[in-house]
Amino acid sequence: MRISTLLLLLASAAAAQSRSPEQIFHDAVAAQQRGDDATAVREYRELLKQYPGAAEARANLGVILARQGHFDEAIEQYLAALAGHESNSALRFNLAVAYYKKSAFEEAARQFDILHRANLGDARVSTLLGDCYAHLGQDEQALAILGPLETASPDDLAVEALLAPILIRTGHPREGMERYVKIGRLGHNAQAYLLAGQTALKLSLYEDARDDADAAIKLNPQLPGIYTVRGMALPLLGDSQGAIEALNQALAANPNDFDAQFTLGKVLRTAGDLPGARRHLARAIQLKPDSAVAFYEMARVERGENKIDDAVKDFEHAIRLDPTWAQPHVELSALYFRLNRPADGEREKAEFDRLNVLPGGKLQN
Repeated sequence: MRISTLLLLLASAAAAQSRSPEQIFHDAVAAQQRGDDATAVREYRELLKQYPGAAEARANLGVILARQGHFDEAIEQYLAALAGHESNSALRFNLAVAYYKKSAFEEAARQFDILHRANLGDARVSTLLGDCYAHLGQDEQALAILGPLETASPDDLAVEALLAPILIRTGHPREGMERYVKIGRLGHNAQAYLLAGQTALKLSLYEDARDDADAAIKLNPQLPGIYTVRGMALPLLGDSQGAIEALNQALAANPNDFDAQFTLGKVLRTAGDLPGARRHLARAIQLKPDSAVAFYEMARVERGENKIDDAVKDFEHAIRLDPTWAQPHVELSALYFRLNRPADGEREKAEFDRLNVLPGGKLQN
C-alpha cells in the first residue's frame, strides 16, 4: 500500500473515532430520516456500544427494527429504553404495537391497558386494546372497551368492524349484522355486505340476505361467495330460477363451493330436475362427506327416482351423522313401511316423536 493511501485511511479512522456521541446520534437520525435504515441501524448500534443507556437511540433503533419486521429485537430495544422512563407513553405505545404485530396479544394487551388507564380518551389505544381482548377470546372485556368507544365515535368503522363479530359470537347476531351493514353502507365495503348477508341467512332474514348480496354485487361483482348468499336466499323467497342463475355463477367462480353445490342440488330437486340435483349433491358429498343434510337431500332424490334401497341407505347415513335431527327418521319410517318392514318403521316413527319433543331435537335443516 502506498504511504499516501495509508495516511488517508488512518486520518479517516481517526476522524470517525473523534465523532462525539451527539454527532453519531445526529448522523443516525439523518440517515433514518432519509430512509437509509442500514446506516441508521449501524450508527445507533455504534452509539449504544459506547453509551448503552442512550434511551432515545434505543427507541429510534426499535422503530426501524419493528418496521423491518424484527419484532423481538425491537421489543428488546423498547424494554431497555423504558427502564427508568416508564411514563413515556409514546415509547410504551411502540412497545405495545410491536407485541401486537407479532401476535403476542396477551403482552400487547397488558401494555395497552397501562396506556388506556392513563389516558381513557385515546381512541387508538382503546381500539387496539379491544382487538387484543377479542384475539384472546375475552369478548366481554372487549365489549367493555369498545362499547363506550362506539358511543363516542359512532361512525368509526374500525370500531364497528371489531364489534360486529364479537356481538355475533356473544349471542347478538342481529346487532352484529347491523354493524356490518353500516360498514358496507358508509365504507362502500362489499366484504362487509357479504358478512351481513351470511349472518342474515343464519337468522332466516332472507330478504335482508338478498339485499345485502345485491349491494355487495354492485360494489364488487367478483367477490368470492357473494352469489352463493344470493342463491341461498332466493329460493326461500320463491325465486327458484333466480337462485339457479346465482348458484351457477357461484360455481363458475368456485366449483368447490359446498354451499352452492348443495343448495343448487336442493333447488333442482324441488324443480323436478333429478339428474341435475343428483350431480350437484354428489359433488357436495365429495366436498363434505360428513354433511348429514347432503346425504338427506340425496336420499330424497333417490326416493324420487324410485331407488328405494339407495334412499334408505342414505337416510340411515344422515341419521348416523346427526342423531339429533328428527326429520330423517320420519322419512325413513315411511320407506320402511313401504318395504314391508313395519317393526323398523315403528321404531323410526317413535324416534321421530321422541326427538320432536326434546329441546335439542331438530325437525328440519
